[in-house]
Amino acid sequence: MARLCKVQKDKRQRKLVTKYKTKRDELRQKIRDQNISFEEKSRAMIALQALPRDSSRSRLRNRCLVTGRSRGVYRRFGLARNKLREYAMAGLIPGLRMASW
Repeated sequence: MARLCKVQKDKRQRKLVTKYKTKRDELRQKIRDQNISFEEKSRAMIALQALPRDSSRSRLRNRCLVTGRSRGVYRRFGLARNKLREYAMAGLIPGLRMASW
């Protein structure tokens, strides 16, 4: 299992991302707009840079919902490879079967 502090940090980052999502989108829209003056664009850029770094979506890391493991995580299930295998063998994931031939 991953260190507890990493799991807590991930939860905190996800909250920040959702909190600042609309503000970031509005500022990005202003920066891309062709009809806005250069001064307004530069103010929007400064405001975007002033937001917390962890509020950026690109800084998030996919983690397993059960263990907090950061590598080998399947996005579709939100589980790490080893937990996905365990749950599939136990029949806990609907519609998923282990291949056998």
